[in-house]
This record gives sequence, structure tokens and C-alpha cells, in this order.
Amino acid sequence: MTSSSRISRRDALGGLIAASVACALPGHAQAPPVPRRGGRIRVASVSSSNADTLDPAKAALSTDYARLYTLYSGLTQYDPQLRPQLGLAEEISDEKRTVWTFRLRKGVRFHDGKPLVAADVVWSLQRHLDPAVASKVKTIAEQFAGIRAIGPQQVQIRLAGPNADLPTLLCDPHFLVVPEGTTDFRRGIGTGPFRLREFTPGVRTIATRNPEYWKNGRPYLDEVEIIGIPDESARVNALLSGDVHIINALDPRSTRRIEASGTHAVLPVPSGLYTDLIMRQDMAPTKNADFRRALQLLLDRELIKRALFRGFGTVANDQPLPPWHEYYNANLPQRAYDREQARFLLKRAGLLDVRLPVYASPAAEGSVDMASMLQEAAGGIGLHLAVNRVPADGYWSNHWMRHPLGYGNNNPRPTADMLFTQLFRSDAPWNVSGWKNERFDQLLVQARGEANEALRKEMYGEMQVLVHEHCGVGIPLFINLLDGYDRRIKGYGAIPTGGLMGYQFAENVWLEG
Repeated sequence: MTSSSRISRRDALGGLIAASVACALPGHAQAPPVPRRGGRIRVASVSSSNADTLDPAKAALSTDYARLYTLYSGLTQYDPQLRPQLGLAEEISDEKRTVWTFRLRKGVRFHDGKPLVAADVVWSLQRHLDPAVASKVKTIAEQFAGIRAIGPQQVQIRLAGPNADLPTLLCDPHFLVVPEGTTDFRRGIGTGPFRLREFTPGVRTIATRNPEYWKNGRPYLDEVEIIGIPDESARVNALLSGDVHIINALDPRSTRRIEASGTHAVLPVPSGLYTDLIMRQDMAPTKNADFRRALQLLLDRELIKRALFRGFGTVANDQPLPPWHEYYNANLPQRAYDREQARFLLKRAGLLDVRLPVYASPAAEGSVDMASMLQEAAGGIGLHLAVNRVPADGYWSNHWMRHPLGYGNNNPRPTADMLFTQLFRSDAPWNVSGWKNERFDQLLVQARGEANEALRKEMYGEMQVLVHEHCGVGIPLFINLLDGYDRRIKGYGAIPTGGLMGYQFAENVWLEG
């Protein structure tokens, strides 16, 4: 087989080790600490409900992702720079970015003792294409034109079109590997660092160390418990009282209190996380383009950054790629706060005196305060918005994307293709504003297979313009990830796909005696 690129076990693991060391050390003057084995920790994320799942295809929230990475492994995994490193695959090769071959590690076993073989990977990936599974990544999996075992330890994925990002896409928690034929996920059988001991949806997950984990020497902890505490102040109190060891999604106003304790620390990580104002294009009055633009002009981005997030963020521009992204369009003019122009647009649309509820919840970080600021700005020009503050429990299933005007929250994605495919393609399940743009959809497919990086960047640049000008979302700020943790926790670092070390804390941390 002729191969245009190849990732070997030595190359990938070398990169991962180097990145991990660089992340852990402030300089190169000292050696990394020696991990200590043993101990138990408790971790609190932002949500827990009866919808909690052990099925990678159905995961939707941060607590799900943390649970999945604790129990399962994937073909590839992220390093701190969001580059794909080898996981269950020990070698990856491709032909023209379209036919990809993965050679699996030998000797890997599932928690029930069954050896990992190619048929397990085929099953795990193929099931995302089954409509009955209702996979959250079906729109991404639709790129898979064929998945087959070409030997006991080799899997071949043929794509419908070239995509250089496939190894990165497969790092996603939804693509973690389960045993062939699995339809009942209550046992949580995977090849991950911990084995499931207890899973009670809406209450807690307890997992114990997997002594046969395929990474030599890991994990370090004996047991991990994951719970959900929706209320941020309650999470902070649980951390400071010693009831939990790590929490995510800190309110910036809590950072000083945590640092002042002397026994706890805050980890801030710039990221592509954002809370967005959702203006449905299939409902009135938000289907009116002038109305949507007026609301975008009423977003005081600098004030949101300063007053709500204490500077822990980067001003955004109503499109989802942050300024440090390799495909960021720096030529797109920054949308500014402009009440007079907003008033003009509302008057032109005949919607100046509209009365409309806006739905917000602690479940969408900062949204309640953002909604209040928007209400005040709108009231000053004659637009009457009523803030409906909805409890975190049930917000995503009962209110998110169900009203003309509301808020959502989107975790960072490692590639532009994954972000645009899951959140902005016309038929994407998380296309929150319900917009449809044929040109955008065409560019999305073209950019995947474009080998010329300058042309690829130009395509992604045009896609950002289309979202900025026509999509019904207001993105005021890219929010820093803020985790709080007990200083006895070591090995804790940043993987900026999300908090809790990109939800992969379990195999990486240890508890100092």
C-alpha cells in the first residue's frame, strides 16, 4: 500500500510525552514529579440527571464525557495541543486522505477479559450511522463510506471524500470503542483506565482502577467518583469543604475565594468555549434578519468580558472560531455595540415595540447575567425582553432550541470541520438557530478534502463570513475554561476541549499523600 502519511507508535507517543512534560512544567529546570499510586478522589461536574448515559453515541454533557473517558478508550486521543496521538491504534496510514488503515495494539483487553479485535472497532464506528441509535455524531459519521476489518487487528475506513482531520475526529468521546454487539451499556464495558463499579443516573458514577489497562503504570488512582452539582456556588463550597477534589465551570467571581484558601488552586485555560444567544430562524420574530442583527448589536462584548467574566475570556464576533485558531478570518470586521443602529433596524422591521421572553439558565454558563444585560440594553431603545430564568435541571431537554430567543453553551471542538459539521451544517442536530445555507454546506465538504492549505483557509474564512452575516447566533465571548482543584491533586493540566483536563483527568492525575 502506498501511503501519503503515516503515524507510528514511536512518533505519536514521543509527541504526547513531550507535550505532557511541557504542559506540566513552568520551565525546564526541574524534573516532573513522580506519580504516587493509590487513593480515591471525587469530582463534581455541572450536570447530572436521569438522562446520564454510558453509551458513547448518546453523550451530550460534560459529566457524560468525563464518565466515558474514565471507562473507554479510542483509536486516537488528544494531547495538550489538541494534536491526535495514538490510542488503541498503534499505527495509522492513509491513501490520499480517503482510505485510512488503523493497526490495533495487541494484548488489549476489555474489562470483562475479552481481547480487543478489529470487529469491535467496526461495530463501534458503524453504529453511529444507524438512525435508531440516534448518535450525537451521526453528521460526522456520515463521512464513513465503508468500515471493515482487513485482518484480526486491522481496520480500514473509506471516506466519502478526503478528510485530513480523521485521526483528530476519532479522538472525540462519541467515537470511543465498545465490544462488538453491545446494545446494553449498563455495565460500561470498555478498555479504559477504570472499570465501572456503580452507575446511578442523576446521582453518581464510581469506577475502580483497571489493573490490565493498556498504558503501562496507569492509572494511578484506585477509585474515582463522578457526580453532578448544577449550582456553581454549591460546587465551590463542596471543593473548599473537602467533599470533592476537582470541579469545573467556575464562575470567575469565585476564583479569588478558591485561591485565597491556600489549599486549592484555579486552572484557567483559553478555549473556544462560548455561550451563544440563539435566535431561531424558523420562529417569529427572530426569523426577521433585521431583528437578529439588532440583537447582535446590543451585545456589549467588552462589558460582558469585564463585568461577567472578570477578564477570563476573549471577545468574539458572532462566528465560532477563536482568534488563535489556524483558520481564523482576521479580516472579518468586529461587530460593535451600537444601540442607535439596533433601534434603526428594529424600526425598519416594524418590531421596535415587540415584547418577547428570552430563556436563560445556569446550565448555559453566564447566560442569566448576559440575558439581563441584553434586557437592559433593549429596554433603552423600546424593545421589551422578559428574562425567563430556568433551572439547570431539564433546561437542555425542555427549553434549549425550543423558543424564538434563548441561550446555549458549546464546548470547544478540536477542528473547524467538526465544529461546523455538528453545529452549523443545515441538517446538523445541534444547528441551534435552524439556519440553512447551501453555499456553507458546499464549502464544508470542499474544505475537508482541500490539500492546499491556503485555499482551505480561504474556504473556512468564507464560512465564517456566512455565519457572521446570516446565522441566527450571537457569540459575544470565548470563555476561558476555569477548573478548581485541591492542591494535593498532581498531574492536572490543560487539554482545551473542555474542563476536567478535556474530561480525561482520570488516567492522568494522582493524589499526593
